[in-house]
Amino acid sequence: MDADEYPRMAAAETWHWWYAGMNALSRSLLKRFLSPDAARRILDAGCGTGGAMNLLLPEFGQPLGVDISPLALRLARQRRLPGLAQASVTALPLAAAAFDLLVSFDVLYERGVDDDLQALREFWRVLRPGGWLLLRLPAFNFLRGRHDETVHTARRYQAGQVNALLRAAGFEVFHCAYANFWLFPLIAAKRLSERLFPPPPGESDLAWQAGPLNGLLKAILASESLFSPRFSPPFGSSVLALGRKPQR
Repeated sequence: MDADEYPRMAAAETWHWWYAGMNALSRSLLKRFLSPDAARRILDAGCGTGGAMNLLLPEFGQPLGVDISPLALRLARQRRLPGLAQASVTALPLAAAAFDLLVSFDVLYERGVDDDLQALREFWRVLRPGGWLLLRLPAFNFLRGRHDETVHTARRYQAGQVNALLRAAGFEVFHCAYANFWLFPLIAAKRLSERLFPPPPGESDLAWQAGPLNGLLKAILASESLFSPRFSPPFGSSVLALGRKPQR
């Protein structure tokens, strides 16, 4: 992504409604399938500036993080996070069967990831048998906007595509569905309006601050955890998937 986006992301991860709401959905999904285990080894593949390692993953075990960007890692280290290293998600310099849980939030869609299936095969390799993968990706190509240019989007996904990729990499799929369903009409309207009134180059969705609406938007997004994964929404701005490496 553009270099200017990393500091924006580092600041927004602690308060922005989208990050807080997605953390709530991820937390709820993990708790449905994983019991607490302080010894659980977790890898955040494409950890960015470390928001998930700081605010979500310690509840489920001991997180380590890798990212290809030196700038992202420098910002992550400012959070005093241990276990950070520079690496590509398509060639992880890690031992096989080393982790119990791997998360990758909004990484595989980027132009820097040449082969998303190869990345998933790497995730499969470093997970132990019975290990879990939690994956989040942006949905629907028609939602492309100026923000996608800022974060170097190569592809957006449909839920069926993500399901097929996970199975091709060898994972059992326990959940694969759209997220951010309630707010989807507003997001779609914003994206479509950008085609009539293009924002300036370098524009980021994180530049818009919801002010007093931030808490309300967070609550609306987080409320989806009440029906997920029992109900799969027909659309949403993201795809959230949980898979497991088969036990052999």
